[in-house]
Amino acid sequence: MKARIAFWCALAALPWSATAAEEPPFTESEVRAILAHGPWPAQPSTDPSNRVSGRREAVVFGELLFFEQRLSVGGNFSCSTCHVPERNWTDNRTRGAAAAEVNRNTPTLMNIRQGHWFGWDGGADSLWSQSIRPILDQRELGASPRHVAELVRNDEQLACRYRKAFGTAPSATDDERVLVDVAKALAAFEETLESPMTPFDQFRNALQRGEPVRPWRYSEAAQRGLKIFIGKGGCDRCHSGPNFSDGEFHANGFSALGKRADPGRIEGAKALSESRFNLLGPYNDDPARSTAEGTRRALKEAGVAGAFKVPTLRHMMLTAPYGHHGEIERLADVVRHYSETGGPEFKALHLSAAEQTDLVVFLESLSTFNNPWRPDDKGRCE
Repeated sequence: MKARIAFWCALAALPWSATAAEEPPFTESEVRAILAHGPWPAQPSTDPSNRVSGRREAVVFGELLFFEQRLSVGGNFSCSTCHVPERNWTDNRTRGAAAAEVNRNTPTLMNIRQGHWFGWDGGADSLWSQSIRPILDQRELGASPRHVAELVRNDEQLACRYRKAFGTAPSATDDERVLVDVAKALAAFEETLESPMTPFDQFRNALQRGEPVRPWRYSEAAQRGLKIFIGKGGCDRCHSGPNFSDGEFHANGFSALGKRADPGRIEGAKALSESRFNLLGPYNDDPARSTAEGTRRALKEAGVAGAFKVPTLRHMMLTAPYGHHGEIERLADVVRHYSETGGPEFKALHLSAAEQTDLVVFLESLSTFNNPWRPDDKGRCE
């Protein structure tokens, strides 16, 4: 590693021109900052609070449920109504809508297993508890625990998939337990949704190996934008790590761009404290409750008004419009906001027009238009 960093520091000492080197010079600390955004894909992991996390049978059951419209009261909607596979598991609408329009933009499910808070306001502390909310919300699937439990009990194929996933038949009397298990199967499926490697990842890996990168492999504009991202822009303070998100909550000034007031994390902290399904509740499958440390801390905090969870930047070219309210149409508009306006936690960056363009080019390099997901050929459950 030291040899690789030394290589890049030697390049940094050269006067920059298109012929002196193919890359903008990066300092030793910049190289470390770039390498911290990988490697990708991330190492596989499972959720200790969900006993079927990572189990093949649960993934298959969860995928079936994800597209099952009968989970909704009228049989017209499913999870895939808002989380459309061909649209990077979002809907490209300003706000999500099933039975009625909800208050916020539909976030992508891609790389969702990398998070530790779920929902724009972090109202859920596990992926499975977050999966319960849209099932019960009257604006979305509008179901009840009884509706969900009866569907699973009485449908031969769903009951068979449940048995294979959980090793037992769905409870004949405990509707809520069946609802939670449905949510855990959904979570097991959603954990498998992961974005593929991008041009940035190829550049980052070449950098780690100490290989020069030709501009036609990763453009000079993208490299200049990367330098702004980890330097003058300070973007990696929140968009950190391989998933380009610290998973926490920040007030970035986007709330002022929305058409309606939204309390953000304040509302999420309240919902978390009131939920029967949080990780301190009876449905956490981790006996030691080690997964609940963050929840214990969060319940002592009221949250910050106008703060929302930092989204991943991976595949963001496919997830417009942007912001928790979905009222920022273009990636260039996002960059312009940070440059000209800023927010409670961030001063305006005052980037030049050329710098803004370079930053957009870099952000575009975090996306690829390849969708690796394919429907599972489940066959008949016996």
